[in-house]
Amino acid sequence: MKILFLCTGNSCRSQMAEGWTNHLKGDVIKCQSAGIERHGLNPMAVKAMAEAGVDISKHKSKLVDDLLDEQWDYVVTVCGHAHETCPMFPGRAKIVHVGFDDPPALAKNESTEETAMVHYRRVRDEIRAFVESLPESLLN
Repeated sequence: MKILFLCTGNSCRSQMAEGWTNHLKGDVIKCQSAGIERHGLNPMAVKAMAEAGVDISKHKSKLVDDLLDEQWDYVVTVCGHAHETCPMFPGRAKIVHVGFDDPPALAKNESTEETAMVHYRRVRDEIRAFVESLPESLLN
């Protein structure tokens, strides 16, 4: 099964989803992540994933336009903006929306990195729970 995780900037949520999928389901799912825009990899997302034993530090922020020629079984949008602006994919790709809160937006008014990390950890764990349900949750 091939899955593309899509969000606005491919900096946080979709990167976490790609990292978790490769870590937990890499034997049965091939995946990548991309964004409608390219925002670069979020260092706090890297830190949150490292705390859970998953290294995404070598990931690169990619544009969805660069992956339109790939054949995907599923395109999973992980934020509302990506879902609303998701391009058409050739072939049989089924688009599924599974929204997660945006850690950078939630953390922007926090006074310390530690209080900001609370948001990244919560979303990281929610994404992990979703990935653990794959591929069965997409087949229903």
